[in-house]
Amino acid sequence: MPTFEMSLEALHRYHGISPLPHDFDTYWERALADLDGTGLEHTRAPADFEAPGIACEHLWFQGVGHARIHCKLVRPLAAAGPMPGIVAFHGYTHHSGEWFNLLPFAFAGQTVLSMDVRGQGGLSHDTSVADGPSLFGHIVRGAADPDPDQLFYRNVYLDAVKATRILMAMDTVDADRIGVFGNSQGGALSLVAAALNPRIKMAAPIHPFLSDFKRIVEMDLNKGPYEGFSLYFRKYDPLHEHEDAFYNRLGYIDIQNFASRIRATILWQTGLMDTVCPPSTQFAAYNKLTCPKTMLISPDYAHEPIVYASDRIFRFFADL
Repeated sequence: MPTFEMSLEALHRYHGISPLPHDFDTYWERALADLDGTGLEHTRAPADFEAPGIACEHLWFQGVGHARIHCKLVRPLAAAGPMPGIVAFHGYTHHSGEWFNLLPFAFAGQTVLSMDVRGQGGLSHDTSVADGPSLFGHIVRGAADPDPDQLFYRNVYLDAVKATRILMAMDTVDADRIGVFGNSQGGALSLVAAALNPRIKMAAPIHPFLSDFKRIVEMDLNKGPYEGFSLYFRKYDPLHEHEDAFYNRLGYIDIQNFASRIRATILWQTGLMDTVCPPSTQFAAYNKLTCPKTMLISPDYAHEPIVYASDRIFRFFADL
């Protein structure tokens, strides 16, 4: 079986090398209290995309920091009763995707919400302001600010949680039958949403991003979306005098540190040749899960679309 780093046997034993901040739980309880203060109000407007028997709408809500967050909402017009709901999250720098790709869920009798991550390729607004470098990518934004609440991904994670809460609060949706999914950054957001909203029933991440940051640097894979790590140290901390503080700060947004909080049933899909989100960083999180879980491995795949992955997710959510 191909691999470019650890053997599969070693991967199943790996639990990560990045730190867990001592106040991790307190940090996120405080963050959720901040989110509670934003309420669940939202607005909707018809989209210019139409499909038979399906409502396609733009949905807007206010995230923390007064950011305006955009989602696509697709739902069946004729619902016999409260239906399952699904929240989709996209990959790094991308957007909420095409309306067309959300239709299968709606035709299956499910309401689906697809969120634009603030400051990336969609319509959501980014109001984040933090001290320290902001040139090097979203992961390190806020890493040098005296206030750990200024981490960029803190706000993105809270946006993801609020999207699930809004879906759950809809009259036509069964709040106890909610699934979340996404690939790469979207996979990370699906796991964090499930951790911070324990009512989520199912989660289907594909090769999730944002895990075990120290391992990324150890493997010299701090390129592409992780390029900010090397630039951060080269430009901002060339002697690595604040390296421990840097990794501890990023521990608040490291998805492996959320794993023990997840209660949802997990369908995890990945490849063993992924040099963007290396298998070890994914197993660091997967091995910490204590919920029902399944990992489907495509050994020859890198960080790329996996054939039949969407079909598997569609069948998985049929059990919502």
